[in-house]
Amino acid sequence: MSEICKDIHELFGKQKIFKFPINDKDIPLNGIYILFQKQELGHNKDRIVRVGTHTGNNQLKSRLNQHFINENKDRSIFRKNIGRCLLNKNEDSYLKIWDLDLTSKINKDKYKNLINEKHQNKIEKEVTKYLQDNFYFCVIKVDNKEERLSLESKIISTISSCKECNPSKNWLGLFSPKEKIRNSGLWLVNELYKEQLNKQDYKRLIELLEEK
Repeated sequence: MSEICKDIHELFGKQKIFKFPINDKDIPLNGIYILFQKQELGHNKDRIVRVGTHTGNNQLKSRLNQHFINENKDRSIFRKNIGRCLLNKNEDSYLKIWDLDLTSKINKDKYKNLINEKHQNKIEKEVTKYLQDNFYFCVIKVDNKEERLSLESKIISTISSCKECNPSKNWLGLFSPKEKIRNSGLWLVNELYKEQLNKQDYKRLIELLEEK
């Protein structure tokens, strides 16, 4: 499946690219985002390191903001995983606190004595800087939720199964406590090594990208 992975790297690499700061006027309400990481190579191009979408209707922009702009690691597993790697790399014992889910009021009250707000805010800003300095993305407009989730899964599976998309020795993800991230070379733990894209799926991706 390395050939299809090469094809999608070339296909997505030709699309409109969004960098930071993001002008989101050309981002559709519904769709899939394809994330490239600078200085990570796959098929002689910047490597695709994450593919994502959203479940709620018209929530693509909101989901992107949760990852790249809003500094709240409990609203974005991507942010949480970046922070885990930064902390682990620095041998920072705050990692065990960062891992806590503070979404609910119950947990906020339960763990409030453990939280160092100043340090946590510092980590959030480091995560934001890392994300905005090292990633860019393209988007595929997909209005149908079922199709979005299916294509997202197949793209992830295709890339994770490719033998030519390996992380560099300097990839931050190698510091992840999550074995699936370290082994796959992707900022993902779900939808790895499942059903991959076929020729019909690839043709459908082209159709979606050509739609205006």
